[in-house]
Amino acid sequence: MANAVSQPKGYLDLINAVDNVSYDFDFNTLYRLLLPNDPRPHGFILPSTVSEMPWTSDFIIDNNSRTVQLRGVSEGKDTASACNAAFQNTINIAIDKGLPMIQAKHSEMYKIMGANSFMYLERFTAPLFGIATRGAHMTAYVRTTDGLKIWVPRRSAHLFSYPDMLDTTVAGGIKADHSPFECILAEADEEASLPAGFVRQNARAVGVVTYVTRKEKSGLIHPDVLYVFDIELPETMAPKPQDDEVSEFYLWSVEEVKQAMLRREFKPNCSLVMIDFFVRHGIITQENEDDYVEIVSRLRRKLPVPTRPER
Repeated sequence: MANAVSQPKGYLDLINAVDNVSYDFDFNTLYRLLLPNDPRPHGFILPSTVSEMPWTSDFIIDNNSRTVQLRGVSEGKDTASACNAAFQNTINIAIDKGLPMIQAKHSEMYKIMGANSFMYLERFTAPLFGIATRGAHMTAYVRTTDGLKIWVPRRSAHLFSYPDMLDTTVAGGIKADHSPFECILAEADEEASLPAGFVRQNARAVGVVTYVTRKEKSGLIHPDVLYVFDIELPETMAPKPQDDEVSEFYLWSVEEVKQAMLRREFKPNCSLVMIDFFVRHGIITQENEDDYVEIVSRLRRKLPVPTRPER
C-alpha cells in the first residue's frame, strides 16, 4: 500500500498514473515498427530494445529513419503466417539467450489489432515492440436497499503481476483468435463461476477505455485498449473463485471502492475501468467533480497506432 505522500488526491491522479505518456511526447525518439506493405507504424520500440534484440534477417533495421521493417518474406503468398513465424523466431532466440529484456515464459498469442491480416505475437513481448494490447473487463454490480454495490475480487498472492491487489470483477487479456465478448464469457466462468447463459444474456458492452502507458522500471511504452462490459447481478447470485487467480470477492459500496482506489489497492488500469463505471452510472458528475471533462476525455485517448486494418 502506498504511503500518504504518494497517495492520489483524486480520480485524475489515478488516470495520470496509468495514462502517463504526455500528449506532446515525441514518438520520433523511438523506432517505428513497420509491417509488410503498410506504411503505418504498428508499434514504437525503445532504441535500447532495438540494439539488444536478436533480430533475424526477417527484419531490416534502419537507424537513419529509425524503423524496424518486417520484410514480406512470403512473396505475397501467405504474409500473415510468414510474419507470425518471423516474430516467434526472434522471440524464441531472445528467450534461449536469456536476454534480461525477456523475463517471462511462453504465453498465449495477442493480436496485432491494426494489421491488414491476422498477425500476432506472444503476450508478454507486446510491450517490447510497443504494440497495442487488448483486454476485456466486466464490472458486476448489485442494486440493494443500501444503494448500488460492486463485486470486487482480490488477485491471488502467487500471481506474477500485481499479486494481492484488487481487480475488476471479471477481466483478462484477449487471445488473438477471441473477441472481447468471448474473453468475458471464458473469464466469467474461470474467475467468478458465473453461469455462461446468464452472462451471455445480461452482460452489456458499454465501450472502451484507452491509454498509453510507460512502464516504470523498463521504460517501455505501449498503448492499451480495454473493452468494457457491465452486468447487473441479483442479490441471490454471488461470484465465487474457480481458478487460482482470485482469492476472494467482496461486495462493496461505491464509497468503499473509491477509498480503496485512492489507497492504490487496485491494479492500476482497473481504476480506470472503475472510474469509467462511475461516470456512466452518474456517480462522477460535473456537479461533484471539478475535473469531470478532463477525466471523461482522458478515458478515451487517441492511440498512436492503428486499431483497424486499412480500408
